[in-house]
Amino acid sequence: MKGLTRLTDTELLACIQRATSQIDQGKVSDRIPQLALANHRWFAVHICCESRHYSQGDTDCVFPLMSAIKPFSLLYLLEHLGAETVLQWVGVEPSDAPFNSLQQLIADGGHPRNSMINSGAIALADKLPGKDGSDRTQLFCQWLNQLAGCQLNLDEVMLASVRSSRSPANQAIANYLDETGHLNNLETALDTYEQICCISGTVEDLALLGKVLACENGFLELQHRRIVNAVMLTCGLYEASAKFAVKIGLPMKSGIGGGLLATVPGEGAIACYSPALDSIGNPVAAIAFIEALSQKLELSIFG
Repeated sequence: MKGLTRLTDTELLACIQRATSQIDQGKVSDRIPQLALANHRWFAVHICCESRHYSQGDTDCVFPLMSAIKPFSLLYLLEHLGAETVLQWVGVEPSDAPFNSLQQLIADGGHPRNSMINSGAIALADKLPGKDGSDRTQLFCQWLNQLAGCQLNLDEVMLASVRSSRSPANQAIANYLDETGHLNNLETALDTYEQICCISGTVEDLALLGKVLACENGFLELQHRRIVNAVMLTCGLYEASAKFAVKIGLPMKSGIGGGLLATVPGEGAIACYSPALDSIGNPVAAIAFIEALSQKLELSIFG
């Protein structure tokens, strides 16, 4: 029997208890006013296998995916335009700098290091199909819902909060991408990026998205799923990615909204929501949960 399908309810609850005992080590992001309203003790998990689903905790919470959307903007463009084109716009190399580092982008001559950090995601937002940010976001959201059977929506209140506190770092990154010829339209790129980060859903929605990356589905090209999973493994947790590739051994992506997605290739996906973050921007209890689960069920893709 494969790893995830061996999970018992007792093991699930034990992993949750172990993880949530660490919640107080994290802090809810206060950079965006609307995000700061989250209760730091919220915790939810949804595990999506071929044959079973598991759900525990505050599963009714709806949260913005923020950077957890980044694997899917990469996937969307790979499916629409092909790997050869997309991988000319962004690299696949890890960064040891923070996710919003302008210095990393300058050192790389304006070519984004990977699509999981802000420079790469803004560069890809510039290339999404659609005439403006709203059109692009709507088309992208519809595609995801049809692909995965989820019910994602744009959170307009969150978007207004993001716009009212636009990140100076993101503005500087977009300016430099534009100066170095990596954007077609600076304002549309930044507006699209901010909108797609405010696409929101529950942990079940995030797990359903992850399942299309993890499992053969007849819709997506295998090469594209492999590329996205590989970049998540090496880049998805920012400068902590290598550490957790060793400790957990699963492709993962976090977001400052508290979402965390892990794929178990060939088996399914694990999605967590826990808004208390560490200093890097990764959800403390969510990572602790997936680490405990991966070790208990021997989920690492490295055997």
